[in-house]
Amino acid sequence: MGEVRELRYRRVLLKLSGEALAGERGFGIEPAVVDRLTDEIRSLVEMGVSLGIVIGGGNIVRGAMASKEGMDRVQADYMGMLSTIINALAVQDLLETKDVETRVMTAIRMEEIAEPYIRRRAMRHMEKGRVVLFAGGTGNPYFSTDTAAVLRAIEMEADVVIKATKVRGVYTADPAEDPDAEFIPEISFQEVVQQELGVMDAAAVALCKENRLPIIVLNLSDRGAVANAIRGESVGTLVS
Repeated sequence: MGEVRELRYRRVLLKLSGEALAGERGFGIEPAVVDRLTDEIRSLVEMGVSLGIVIGGGNIVRGAMASKEGMDRVQADYMGMLSTIINALAVQDLLETKDVETRVMTAIRMEEIAEPYIRRRAMRHMEKGRVVLFAGGTGNPYFSTDTAAVLRAIEMEADVVIKATKVRGVYTADPAEDPDAEFIPEISFQEVVQQELGVMDAAAVALCKENRLPIIVLNLSDRGAVANAIRGESVGTLVS
């Protein structure tokens, strides 16, 4: 805990995509990937960071995608929320084998496996140095896990939301499709909305703007990137 003074952001909400857990296979949970990810999380805890995590469910069921294929949107979204709970339990299990104290809190009640989300209890866990995995999205259909991450960050009085993705940060276009896409190191919330850049969905960006909560978008596979961003180094894209 000795490094706490060197941190630019002391309380952090880390948003991970479900696909990040699937690794190269693209579906399900790849143990080797989760192993590396939990090493990274443990190093953040050792730095003295107060940490909350929201994981998407796209490696199991992506609600919006399932509804496009003909499934009822509400039903599909609930399936997506349950996927995030499966992911949170997997990450919790591996974190605890590495002696990191964690709690999974769900927006949909399932007391047999996790605590229901209660803001004051979550705050208390974080104050005690536990990593809190917020699962089940917001508990409501039509809201993405990006929005859930921002909502929990605001409720937990986090200093920043770090969105860990497969790319270095925000680009003028999708770098996978457009070789001329330019990397953007810093951008305002207003510009993100106007230029329709896919940082997070519009509801999540609007919540961040309203509450002056910065977002850092960075590449999860760059080892140490999250820790460097928390120390205040220029990593990825800062949206503020």
